Amino acid sequence: MKQLPDHVVAYKRTSEFTEDSVPAGLLRAHHTAASVWAKIVVLEGQLQYTINEPQPETTILDKNVFGVVEPTVLHEVKPLGKVRFYVEFHR
Repeated sequence: MKQLPDHVVAYKRTSEFTEDSVPAGLLRAHHTAASVWAKIVVLEGQLQYTINEPQPETTILDKNVFGVVEPTVLHEVKPLGKVRFYVEFHR
């Protein structure tokens, strides 16, 4: 599983999203800026996290497994039923 580098620090966090309120942009391939990492934190339920490049990789996130978004790498999420999550940005 990918990990955040030791040298990055959190600087911003989204509000909590649910299966009904997740922004459409997160459901299709998108990326962070060149120096921005992100941590996807699931509070309840499950979220499918797909890294689209360089090698496609899909992981099921839950309260025990978080997702790491690397800078500029295309990725997307998909709620698997009822879910609550947020995204924390690091640089």
